[in-house]
Amino acid sequence: MAKAFSVERIEKRVPMALPVSIAGHANLPGVESTFTENVSSRGARVLTVRRWRANDRLEFTSYPGEFHARARVAYCHALSGDGYAIGLEFLERAGHWVISAPPVSGKSLHG
Repeated sequence: MAKAFSVERIEKRVPMALPVSIAGHANLPGVESTFTENVSSRGARVLTVRRWRANDRLEFTSYPGEFHARARVAYCHALSGDGYAIGLEFLERAGHWVISAPPVSGKSLHG
């Protein structure tokens, strides 16, 4: 019997609907205007009409354009009805995002 593993997030996501654009789909070129469902300093869950594959790369921009990131698709889940929800991990980022990265503590992992 296969074991199910659950991975706990390093940082909890905050429910927040923000207008964003995503671009870079391999088969459907163009820019899609959409919204986030929740956010963290490291990524976001975004609603989309396009089906993406895990590890696809895309360009993510917040409106009015204060934040831009190259992002990796962590997952793509079909929603009931039309559309998908994708989990994004920000890779390269520029500008001010709505949630700052948590401060780095001076403690090492080994004590």
